Amino acid sequence: MTDSIVKVEKLSHRYSVQWAIRDINFEITKNGIYGLLGSNGAGKSTTMNIMCGVLKQTEGNVYVRGINMRENPVEAKRRIGFLPQKPPLHTDLTVEEFLKYSARLRFIPAVEIDKAVSHVLARCSITHMRKRLIRNLSGGYQQRVGIAQAIIHNPEFVVLDEPTNGLDPNQILEIRNLVKEIAEERTVILSTHILSEVQATCDYIRMIEQGRVVFAGTVDEFDNYIVPNTLIVSMIAMPSVAELQAIPGVAGVEELGGPKYRLKFTDGQEVKERIIETSVARGWRLTEIYAEKSSLDAIFAELSKQ
Repeated sequence: MTDSIVKVEKLSHRYSVQWAIRDINFEITKNGIYGLLGSNGAGKSTTMNIMCGVLKQTEGNVYVRGINMRENPVEAKRRIGFLPQKPPLHTDLTVEEFLKYSARLRFIPAVEIDKAVSHVLARCSITHMRKRLIRNLSGGYQQRVGIAQAIIHNPEFVVLDEPTNGLDPNQILEIRNLVKEIAEERTVILSTHILSEVQATCDYIRMIEQGRVVFAGTVDEFDNYIVPNTLIVSMIAMPSVAELQAIPGVAGVEELGGPKYRLKFTDGQEVKERIIETSVARGWRLTEIYAEKSSLDAIFAELSKQ
């Protein structure tokens, strides 16, 4: 159990009569960035709030380094940093005042608070904002302050709920880079429904849909979840659609403009070899052939049906 950074076991939660999540199970055993993916209302925030001890589950257990969150919440929370979807900022305080307050909440000894605050100010690139009132900061800088409070006690496990929500494109890139830097030293799990966020930031994915885990694996495994069944080909001496459709294993042909075609196939590697052989035999002068990957949107939609 202690080899696990976090273990979620048979986790279920019900609001009134409706189950928000049902029998969630997963384990995190190594550092990296884990994306908790799912559509709005899928159960991501409920799962994260339970993992961080903000919400008490109806059933199941969460272990942080082997410590049961339900039985020993204070000890478990010492190892967690949490940024909720809406950063818990006291906007009438300066950045420095708020981070000192956060450090005291995390039981950092008084003699170490100044050092801890200076460290996270530098890590989150907000040292020059330390005397500014939080309410006068931009959304991006407020998000950085939210992340700073989450890591001020140097936790092993950091949970970020929609960390780039509402930010402009430049701010999103800055926060993504910050998250990657933080993950060099610890495990990060971030919740999002934005597929490009997962692709740009995460190493691993746990996808929740309708309150249940429907996928767990690496980003590459997610990308390849749907087996490709189309080929993109380019030829200098363009054949007719009928000639391409006559090749055994080709189930359909779509002209993409210019020398490109999309070929739907039924038997993968064999049809690729037949296309190459036919092109050589008939002088079509094949210049490009590759399997077309399914889009992230298509994979997301497929998993959402489960």
